Amino acid sequence: MRYVSTRGDATPRAFCDILLEGLAPDGGLYLPERYPRIDAATLARWRSLSYPDLAFEILSLYIDDIPAADLHALCRRVYTDTVFGTDAITPLKPLEPGVALVALSNGPTLAFKDIAMQLLGQLFEYVLAKEGRELNILGATSGDTGSAAEYAMRGKKGVKVFMLSPHGRMSPFQQAQMFSLQDANIHNIAVEGVFDDCQDIVKAVSNDLEFKRRWKIGTVNSINWARVLAQVVYYFAGYFQATKSEASTGSARSEWPRVSFAVPSGNFGNICAGHVARMMGLPIHRLVLATNENKVLDEFFRTGTYRVRGGAETWETSSPSMDISKASNFERFVFDLLGRDAARTKALFADEIGKKGSFTLTPAEFARIAEYGFVSGSSSHADRLATIRDTAQRCGTVIDTHTADGLKVAREHRDAGVPMIVLETALPAKFSATIVEALGREPGRPAALQGIEQLPKRFKVMPVDAQAVKD
Repeated sequence: MRYVSTRGDATPRAFCDILLEGLAPDGGLYLPERYPRIDAATLARWRSLSYPDLAFEILSLYIDDIPAADLHALCRRVYTDTVFGTDAITPLKPLEPGVALVALSNGPTLAFKDIAMQLLGQLFEYVLAKEGRELNILGATSGDTGSAAEYAMRGKKGVKVFMLSPHGRMSPFQQAQMFSLQDANIHNIAVEGVFDDCQDIVKAVSNDLEFKRRWKIGTVNSINWARVLAQVVYYFAGYFQATKSEASTGSARSEWPRVSFAVPSGNFGNICAGHVARMMGLPIHRLVLATNENKVLDEFFRTGTYRVRGGAETWETSSPSMDISKASNFERFVFDLLGRDAARTKALFADEIGKKGSFTLTPAEFARIAEYGFVSGSSSHADRLATIRDTAQRCGTVIDTHTADGLKVAREHRDAGVPMIVLETALPAKFSATIVEALGREPGRPAALQGIEQLPKRFKVMPVDAQAVKD
């Protein structure tokens, strides 16, 4: 399997090359030259696998430059009940008839990002050790990516992490998770702007090829294909659990039931993994994209216009990890939507956004969206409070603010007879202020994280200045 850029650089690259590189040299994002297609017999075989074995089967379709035995060992080392608290790793939690959560927040930082980051940490350490190299990771976070990356990379040989976050725009719990780490290889930079400013700095550094190569700069943001690939696995795991009592073990493709997935979306990486799973042949009926008040993606799927916003137009909300107005993974989907036309993709993302801050698909291009199963909706603070309250009262489950956005929009796109799986984003303890507002009580949290907000913090505040960060 080789990888190509969404903007036309077709230089063949293997997985380990792009694992350490981040953005392609032309500024595009890497995608596999093709999506492996799976048949019903493969689905039947995978159904009975443990999570680490399922991860190996899926990853091995895309990674052929790591020996199979080593890759399998990596998956088994990452996906354990010791790390995730359950052998299932991502267990299904029924909420109401036809609607369930897939629990993705059992890892060390209580957020779905752990599922991919824990694997990424092992992959980085393995490849760097094998090649005798070191890596300086530069990342941006709106809340959960940063802590997941830092917990996955802390103490790893050959790796240093420099994580940018928007100063004062994360929850106190999220800040404490990152800033309280004292490991010598972890460095937190609080940028005096919004998440998109942080992300722009990461891209500016990544696009400076001389600097990137001189200082061995890599990324853990979801622009890194390995992040998206790791997330593909839990779509299959969620599907198998949701259809356990319905699916036939026969080999005819038509015998496999379809399901829908609802995904809280800011940077588009999480739902992009669902798109990849669907392209591989997983029987997904709908991919339901949910945004908060920052509705750039919802606007696109409704109108065909993608208009990025600046910091002044990016709302600070009670689901802060989705306070994003420039979705860094979105280019991957548009590349596929346009029939993998790299010239057209580059014209839209590099030229049109550069000139106008927006682009609009042609009517013919917009019509193709339906073929990919996407629908969308948005949620407000009032919606979040109502959804959290209702889910606690009727279902006996307390959910976090981002998951509430996903569930609210999921309920608007139910189809009779089609199970709806909502991707859980984080545990409610990370956003206690809104939970208290909705329910009048503090959410529970693991004993090990009691009082984390009072721990000593180590971070540096910096202006929105790519050169200052490079220096």
